[in-house]
Amino acid sequence: MTEQMREDRKTIQGWVVSDKMDKTRVVEIKWRKRHSLYEKVQPKTTKLYVHDEKNESHSGDHVVVMGMRPMSKMKRWRLVEILGKK
Repeated sequence: MTEQMREDRKTIQGWVVSDKMDKTRVVEIKWRKRHSLYEKVQPKTTKLYVHDEKNESHSGDHVVVMGMRPMSKMKRWRLVEILGKK
């Protein structure tokens, strides 16, 4: 796979909320959505299962994740870098 194809993949920033599994992290993404009728902005959260090959990240870390092909039933993201340690 060429580097250009990897650059086109979606990347998201989030916070690690669980590091209890081996090589898997749970990352929480916070985003906002405008209500279609009332137009009030509502905060939303999504939890992603992320592959962390070297077990580098820990709970509370600020990380960047990138989409990939499905690795298991729940894991569709991989850890790219750690922006900040707790």
